[in-house]
Amino acid sequence: MDVTAPPDLHARLKPRLILRPRNEALYARARGEGLSELQARVLAGRLAGYDGALAPLTQPSLRYLEHPERLADGRRAAERIAQAVVDGEHIGILTDYDVDGITSHVVIRRTLVELFGVPESQLHSLIGHRIHDGYGISLPLVERTLGLKPRPTLVITADCGSSDEPRIARLKAAGVDVVVSDHHALPVEGPPASAHAVVNPTRDDCQYPDRTIAGCMVAWLVMSLTRSVLIEWGAISEATPKLSAWLSYVALGTVADCVSLGASPANRAVVSHGLTLINRMEAACWRAMATRLGEDSVPFSAETLAFQMGPRINARSRLDDPYAALHFMLAADDSTAIRHLQTLDDDNQSRKAIEAEMVEEARALAMPQLEVDQVALVVFLESGHPGVQGIVASRLVQAFGRPALVLTPAAAPGMLTGSGRSIEALHLRDALQRTFELAPEALPRFGGHRGAAGVGVPVDRLESFRAAFLQAVDEQLGGAELYPHVLTDGSLLPEQFQLATLGELEALGPYGREFDAPLFDGEFLIESMRSVGAEGTHLSMHLSTGVTSLKAIWFRALTPGELPPFDMGDKLRCAFRLSRNRWRGQESLQLMVEYAEPLGN
Repeated sequence: MDVTAPPDLHARLKPRLILRPRNEALYARARGEGLSELQARVLAGRLAGYDGALAPLTQPSLRYLEHPERLADGRRAAERIAQAVVDGEHIGILTDYDVDGITSHVVIRRTLVELFGVPESQLHSLIGHRIHDGYGISLPLVERTLGLKPRPTLVITADCGSSDEPRIARLKAAGVDVVVSDHHALPVEGPPASAHAVVNPTRDDCQYPDRTIAGCMVAWLVMSLTRSVLIEWGAISEATPKLSAWLSYVALGTVADCVSLGASPANRAVVSHGLTLINRMEAACWRAMATRLGEDSVPFSAETLAFQMGPRINARSRLDDPYAALHFMLAADDSTAIRHLQTLDDDNQSRKAIEAEMVEEARALAMPQLEVDQVALVVFLESGHPGVQGIVASRLVQAFGRPALVLTPAAAPGMLTGSGRSIEALHLRDALQRTFELAPEALPRFGGHRGAAGVGVPVDRLESFRAAFLQAVDEQLGGAELYPHVLTDGSLLPEQFQLATLGELEALGPYGREFDAPLFDGEFLIESMRSVGAEGTHLSMHLSTGVTSLKAIWFRALTPGELPPFDMGDKLRCAFRLSRNRWRGQESLQLMVEYAEPLGN
């Protein structure tokens, strides 16, 4: 928290530890089906209102995937791609620059080349530059596509395209068919009319039962259906392998894109199966990452994908050309993968430094808005880096418990570009749609989904945008009290601080968005502590509860040079996760502290 905040604001912004509401019917059902008390508690705290079968969630399996034929336009898309394969057409693969887009790109490209026999020379990778081109089928990407020789006659998109009708129309007029595969919310006018096919589970007429799948999963389903079409036509052998091997990439994209891992059998299945594939370490990209993280990092978990691989791949597109990330994922040998990973790692370190400066400035600018209890934070960083906006917005949401939009100057003169992150109670894209209705001239461009979105705002309309956005958020939240909070799963008994308990919890994985990793709270005595890390911002501690002494680590606990507001011998109330600390082949239990506050002795 910013130390310059007034005392009363300090008090209002102190995080509250709140016990998760529990779905009692689900808790009883889970206990009745043989889950432990702790497992039932975790499930019941994450699946409010869920009354479906538990097995698809607790025992993730590919048998719970729905057939891609249920996707609206799925067959039409697959037949157009199959026709391009059969006729030897040049094909453009146009994807977003984030992890979801890069993994989608890998799925499409490897399928076309390795399974369908398309020569590399007939494929064109089209990935926009976040800063120079912007998101989606941008005009610069269209011009680049039309300038290719020979020009593609088909463009397949992934993780983008649903809101790009004008650019798709331009491609169509030039004789280029566009097959859109995406998962972002469609504009109110519906799917882009000029596209040959639009495969998006959020379509109103789509019969696919899971609207939360990531863009890479949509791409995987479309390419799987294309395989079936090519077999039906006799163009490839029935013995052609299925796309199951590519679920390693789908797992990474799904976790990194923060789609729901709650009541989604599809997402849980692909992440679970994908992790199994990743941990076989058959691809150079996984081996390179394991080498970078150290032998104790294997086996990878969903957390490894979310906090180690995802940020490195995203960092490249945040700061520079995204193709190094694609080359890393496609690397055929370890030395090539390690070389590209070094580039991603360097970018990630640069991203962290930029992020730290922007977060500090954004928090200072947020303080006056918090003092008047504004329902959402809208921060304009005049010298901020546009590639790091989303991360900074996330930090503001975590710190202050309300939606946040972070804006920076755009490449286009007179424009600002921004990224927003939301809280559970607010559907951010719906709020932006309402903002557009209130002030269309102030929001010429926006897109996204419930938890995250991007905007384009004219500089001279910033204040009218701010007013309309705040009104839209207020209408949706209905005066709800907003404050930073930490949801916990309650306390653990002293005898539960053991690796066996962690095993119980891991059996319910994978964890991610809308199925958060278990977080507990408890009171501990500080036996020892020291600052660690290059800048001394992390705290390594030994905490005791009763006769049990536990190693604990609290990342980003301090700002550089700051002393903690407690000392050895003090009592702490902590919100913590259980983690498996591996060191030289040995395993021990460790607490990962998320929040701590001193208690009076």
